[in-house]
Amino acid sequence: MTETFNPQLLTGKVAFVAGASSGINLRIAQRYAAAGAKVMVISRSEEKIAAAAASVSDDAIGMACDVRDYAKVAEALAHCHDRFGEIDIVLSGAAGNFLSPALGMSANAFKTVVDIDLLGTFNVLHASFQHLRKPGASLVSITAGQAVRPMMYQIHACAAKAGVNQVTKCLAMEWGPAGVRVNAVSPGPIGDTEGMARLAPNEDFVKSSKARIPLRDWGTKDDIADACLWLASDASRYVTGAIINVDGGSELGDAGGDALNPPKR
Repeated sequence: MTETFNPQLLTGKVAFVAGASSGINLRIAQRYAAAGAKVMVISRSEEKIAAAAASVSDDAIGMACDVRDYAKVAEALAHCHDRFGEIDIVLSGAAGNFLSPALGMSANAFKTVVDIDLLGTFNVLHASFQHLRKPGASLVSITAGQAVRPMMYQIHACAAKAGVNQVTKCLAMEWGPAGVRVNAVSPGPIGDTEGMARLAPNEDFVKSSKARIPLRDWGTKDDIADACLWLASDASRYVTGAIINVDGGSELGDAGGDALNPPKR
């Protein structure tokens, strides 16, 4: 992990991280713990969650939990509250995705992604409210560029993440008077993840992809964790309803070419 933060930034705070058995969400949970927070992690994978919690910190706790099951989510949040006290930080990051044209996708396949990404986000945030520190709690969801940028073979993810963005903004408006902030982080291509490893079959693809990004590189899990750490901290106390793009400028569109050295005419 990069050492770009105060290791006491979240001391005394409690964090609940959903979808944290691996990848970006696990790194976020680790970052919260490294900054001093008490952390609980949940994931559908019963086989992975114990190891994930152990990798977060010595006193982190974990529970197998499907975010589509509201009662189970509520149970996990109650357990976190009973163990650590009022919850200061909630990170909702559980997600599902695959590539498929709309005509090749069943209604059940579409529903599965919407249920995990959108319904799951609602469940985690909604069930957390009664356990939050008020004022002072910070809720963060993981969204994606598909929320605002249509993509072929991604109709399910586009619909689900657009919903996550609107859930974020609606709850920011409704819960702001209670002193609860609600924001989202939208990652771009993140190189050190299993998903990008599958999507980048060879070095030529990697180079081509990076050449279209304004900052000419993929991000890392630490880049996302740093953004989520900032949103969880008091340093962002006046930020709510925001969708923070951590994507190297990817959402701006294809930035291929060299605008600083345009071809001579």
